[in-house]
Amino acid sequence: MFIEKADLGSVIYDYQLDQITEGNDDLVAQACNAAIEEAKSYLTPNTDNKKWLDGRLLYDVEAIFTKTGNDRHSLVVQHCCTLAKWYVAELCNADFIYEKAKDRYDRATSWFTKVATGTINVSSLPQLVRDETTAGEKQPFEFGSRAKFNHDY
Repeated sequence: MFIEKADLGSVIYDYQLDQITEGNDDLVAQACNAAIEEAKSYLTPNTDNKKWLDGRLLYDVEAIFTKTGNDRHSLVVQHCCTLAKWYVAELCNADFIYEKAKDRYDRATSWFTKVATGTINVSSLPQLVRDETTAGEKQPFEFGSRAKFNHDY
């Protein structure tokens, strides 16, 4: 898995995590999986939509999220941990400030959105090569003209 319970130590204390989940590691794993899926959803291009053909970078989501250990991109790991903390925090507000968790969650989702839309560029993330398989069948521009108007009935 891309992130695990041990990684969450950078965003939430172990005692808080155990207190909220009552020691249930399945809840932690579920939060980690949800965070990974949410992060993937931001970075996965919708190749059926023409706006993804506007020249922005397409990230190799599978290559990003299959890495483990020190091979992972540290900023993506940190934001995924923040997302996972939010999913755990939804269970209970125990010994940490709920608003702070919400603010950090909003900041993480905003970062993923900016990366996905090309507002910011993370050049160290693996990227897909733009070709027929990644761009789909749609082209970024359409051209042509309307049918000629004729007054004859």
